[in-house]
Amino acid sequence: MADKGMQGYIMTNDLERKYNVLQSNLRAYGDSGLAVAFSGGTDSSLLTAVAHDVLGDRMLAVTAQSPLYAEHERDEAVTLAQQLGVRHLLIYSDELATPGFADNPPNRCYLCKRELFREIAQAALAEGIERVADGTNADDLGDYRPGRRAARETGVVSPLLDAGLTKAEVRALSHKLKLPTADKPAMACLASRFPYGTRITERALNAVGKVETTLRRHGIRCYRVRFHDTICRIELGAEELKTFIGSAACDAALKAAKQAGFTYVTLDLEGYRTGSMNETLNEEQRDENV
Repeated sequence: MADKGMQGYIMTNDLERKYNVLQSNLRAYGDSGLAVAFSGGTDSSLLTAVAHDVLGDRMLAVTAQSPLYAEHERDEAVTLAQQLGVRHLLIYSDELATPGFADNPPNRCYLCKRELFREIAQAALAEGIERVADGTNADDLGDYRPGRRAARETGVVSPLLDAGLTKAEVRALSHKLKLPTADKPAMACLASRFPYGTRITERALNAVGKVETTLRRHGIRCYRVRFHDTICRIELGAEELKTFIGSAACDAALKAAKQAGFTYVTLDLEGYRTGSMNETLNEEQRDENV
């Protein structure tokens, strides 16, 4: 029989099996301890909650403060860690100082993740924790993810992936565990807003961040602001796209973009889609960097 979730969500036999596999796999890290790369997003939050339930103080959540992430994301991660009662460590990561990163090559994510995982591992070891985990799920294998190569090379484990959990299943389990991140929109660092080959600077990151913060403050949940030199290209979710033009959010975003230094502000008629900057890559470029 399937179990009924705490909030009325149905726990299917297959989902329950995967949940049990996840818990069993996490128990294997009792001796070494496990540090979770914790962004406060849906995937890493579920992993953090379950790992804490299984491992207790042998689990450590590590959040990187960086110019690539908005302050509200860090603040939300801190708040959630407190609510979960987990050991939580904030570290500073300066990706712009990583050789080659600011040039924004197709393997930018690999360069970033390789350095980030090393920094997390070093910080965790100082806390008596020997292994590092990320929140990769089974659906992530279907997109261009050069960060997976960095995880393999640095020995980072992916418990959600190993349990075969998809994004939809991660959300279902998050509902069952009453996590506030169950329906949280997908997150990505601000570097993903730049076309490959466009140099990433702190000033440009701040410009993109200001427009995105404005959208968020006006109730827009699904958004990306893409940087094209003097052009700001806004992607929105399908429903929000229908009502954006002429709204207060539109007026505020236009004003924020102009103040941030953009000459032109455009609305992408295709709307938000994950990894839209990867559309410029051919198969050979994808394969050589994964």
